[in-house]
Amino acid sequence: MANRTAHHPAFTFLRSEFISALNVTVQEFEHTATGAKHFHIASDNDENVFLVGLKTVPTDSCGVAHILEHTVLCGSERFPVRDPFFMMIRRSLNTFMNAFTSSDWTAYPFASKNKKDFHNLLGVYLDAVFFSRLDELDFSQEGHRLEFAEPDNAESDLTFKGVVFNEMKGAMSSTTSVLWQTLTKYLFPNNTYHFNSGGEPSDIPDLSYQDLLAFYRTHYHPSNAVFMTFGDIPAETLQAEFEDKVLSRFERLETQVSVPNVKRYFSPVRVEEGYAAEEVKEDGSHVVVGWLLGESTDLNQQFEAQLLSSVLLDNSASPLLRVLENSDLGRAPSPLCGLEDSNKEMSFMCGLEGVKREDTAQVEALVLSTLEDIAEKGVPQESVDAMLHQLELSQREIGGGSYPYGLQLILAGLSTAVHSGDVIAQLDLDPVIEAMRENVKDKQYIPNLIKELLLSNAHRVTITLSPDDALETRRNQAETDRLSKIKAALSDVEKQQIIARSAALKARQSQVDDMSILPKVGLEDVPARLPQYDNEKIAGDLPITFYPQGTNGLVYQQLVIDLPELNEEEINYLPLFSSMMTELGVGEVDYLTVQERQAQVCGGLGASNSIRATIADRQAVNGYFILSSKALVPNVVAMSELVKDTMLNVRFDEVSRVKELVAQRRARREQSITGQGHSLAMTSASSALSGLAAQQEKWGGMSGIRSAIALDDAMKADNSAVESVLAVFQRIHGKLLQAKKQLLLVAEPQHEDSILNDVKAVFADLPKGEAQTKFALEAVESKTNVAWLTSTQVSFCSKAFRTEFGNHPDVAALTVLGGFLRNGFLHRTIREQGGAYGGGASFDGSTGSFRFYSYRDPRLTETLADFDASIEWMLNESHTADALEEAILGVVGSMDKPGSPAGEAQGDFYVYLHGRSLAYREAFRAKVLSVTIDQLQHVAKTYLTKENENTAVITSTSKRAELEALGFDIQTL
Repeated sequence: MANRTAHHPAFTFLRSEFISALNVTVQEFEHTATGAKHFHIASDNDENVFLVGLKTVPTDSCGVAHILEHTVLCGSERFPVRDPFFMMIRRSLNTFMNAFTSSDWTAYPFASKNKKDFHNLLGVYLDAVFFSRLDELDFSQEGHRLEFAEPDNAESDLTFKGVVFNEMKGAMSSTTSVLWQTLTKYLFPNNTYHFNSGGEPSDIPDLSYQDLLAFYRTHYHPSNAVFMTFGDIPAETLQAEFEDKVLSRFERLETQVSVPNVKRYFSPVRVEEGYAAEEVKEDGSHVVVGWLLGESTDLNQQFEAQLLSSVLLDNSASPLLRVLENSDLGRAPSPLCGLEDSNKEMSFMCGLEGVKREDTAQVEALVLSTLEDIAEKGVPQESVDAMLHQLELSQREIGGGSYPYGLQLILAGLSTAVHSGDVIAQLDLDPVIEAMRENVKDKQYIPNLIKELLLSNAHRVTITLSPDDALETRRNQAETDRLSKIKAALSDVEKQQIIARSAALKARQSQVDDMSILPKVGLEDVPARLPQYDNEKIAGDLPITFYPQGTNGLVYQQLVIDLPELNEEEINYLPLFSSMMTELGVGEVDYLTVQERQAQVCGGLGASNSIRATIADRQAVNGYFILSSKALVPNVVAMSELVKDTMLNVRFDEVSRVKELVAQRRARREQSITGQGHSLAMTSASSALSGLAAQQEKWGGMSGIRSAIALDDAMKADNSAVESVLAVFQRIHGKLLQAKKQLLLVAEPQHEDSILNDVKAVFADLPKGEAQTKFALEAVESKTNVAWLTSTQVSFCSKAFRTEFGNHPDVAALTVLGGFLRNGFLHRTIREQGGAYGGGASFDGSTGSFRFYSYRDPRLTETLADFDASIEWMLNESHTADALEEAILGVVGSMDKPGSPAGEAQGDFYVYLHGRSLAYREAFRAKVLSVTIDQLQHVAKTYLTKENENTAVITSTSKRAELEALGFDIQTL
């Protein structure tokens, strides 16, 4: 581990602490001249992470912090190119690059396993944040601008354009986002959280360029910044770069940016607002009760609030969640249920969705009476202990997935750092958990928290958000009227200025920058080999594969079962079966008892399916059912017994529970559309290309969402619909019990012998499975041209082309082609010029399809035309070796992206299980590294043709006539 006190002379060492539960040392420093803080999490992990965070406190909903976050990354003093952020994505082996705008901070993080790459990115990020050019044309592109519908015709209609403008139109099409913004508007009446930091689409055009510059000058200063780093690069080395590249040029700001405390209410507030809906359903309202709590930087208050929230809402056996799930007043608990502790002052909220508008008072009364009842009767000690156990599990687990582990730790401490709290205490939960263990010995501890934080707290807001089928029309009309009024007031000179700016922006977007001024890595920096993971295979009736990995005292266990042959009805219900398998009762006990048992012994149970096409035949698949859990080493026997009991004795007779779960699933699926629209569009466009692709659409695509809605409606109307589904579940379960099984274990090597002995003893009487007729899907090869209409202010577009797959020689070039088209053409035309939040292309090896997509897109037919134009560009233009290298780097970077220790072991197990050996993957990697421009043009010409084309869009109902005229098959939910 690094020297705890070594630092650059421009910094003052404040303190250092080793956190054994995380196996890291957290070091705190302060830059002497500016007061900038630096927190370094020293680790032997070679994936180094950097983040600079700035306190950003907007005073309106114009989106200044969000638009600034985008514009800052559009060129800087040392790197005066138009788009260094996206250029560096292409010139890097980063494992993460992004920027975030929160309600009161803005952060710029990246991560890389390659030291050269890390320092390259560090230089670009530091210059971008503190010495940004903030060109007015970039503000026009990223934020908002006026433009004529025909850019060179002043007689055509005037429109608003801009990336953030359209991003927030998409974001605020989500009912959950509207609900959150509405609640915080009233919960925080007088400070920054009152406003939408991302920007309200109706307010964004009010932001001026001068406002942006003024906000940058006051907020983007080292005195208002915190530097946070993780990894094996010493703090002293990092600080030398901070000082040399940034800090030596600044002096301390005397005026500090701050978030004022909220003025507290003396009595509760009740408010009703609306959300845009296609139809007004009687039970379409959301009712949420929210309380303002204490400051998040007070760790005692924070963890008391976290414990209380967990005790009340963690799982279906938790007393408040149990009442909400079982209430006939609503369809499901609100997605906002829980604690929000990232703001300076915390908030707790709970409620229901799918409520009748007139039942608001009853929902509020239900929440309050339930809390009063819990406060009076108390909470079982084992339930409180279980929540402390869950806190310990979350503290110890080394995460992975979408965010690098080091970034997860940094983000856990960022809000505390920004608000000048104790970051080390925030990351070191063990002392807090031990103190809590003492506190909860008092039986009145939780009841007293309920009384103090909630029942006696007058700063309470009850929000009713009801569907309004005219809201979207009124909103669109208001924008049209505003634009008409602006246009009518324009002089001829002002009209020509708009035309000139549009032309200047288009020229800027089309200019070719000298990218050589940016640092880069090359193919020579790519690791030669893929990592290999040691494992031990233990044969027997239940074969076991053990991976020794650094899991920080946790054991990960998966029972893996070969999927047997299922009929069409069973296949369609397979994901629903998996989602419910661990949410039902077991044996003689009901689901509530099982939920309590899960919380007491492990990090919960989950069931899933792993299904992939074979290498040899896109219509053939391998499929596995997986029952997963994780626990601390002392609990491995209890966890294993729980997994076995669940597999053998799960109950399929809890009718009301199944109805609850189906209602909750429907709510989640409906809410996912505006956040996952591009994925849903690609799934729909690909659905005609293979049996697996078609089934993925039925399971997880738009038709899957429609099926979830229909099933919920059917179950509400008649219990026989529930009983029919339960009968299907029983058939699936019976077949799984007879199928071949194996076990996957991941844990630290020193625990291997004891874990294997314990697990073998527990599973000794698990019925031996036999080889069954294999799981299969009906072959599909057809065409689709579908448009899904829903309540959204933006579109999501996709085209999918049937290609080769598996081991075919063209697959490597198809994989590289996606990044090549995005980098060279699609990013410019769809995002920068078209105003969509995102757009690109990728090859999907599981379905053998090449897919284009756009995300939160103000356009539709123009974007589909841009997909086609990118193909023509690929075939007819000359292309450079540098562009090819960038596309290859992107593919290799995504292939090499690290996961958590447990995640990497599990991933290794499944690629082998699905027939993708290390030799196969390294051979493919070698093919990717040797792809040529000629190969890219060959695959584009061969596969990206009209005969192979399938199209899907998700868009607003207002587009129906346009889509019908284009020959789309119109579908609705």
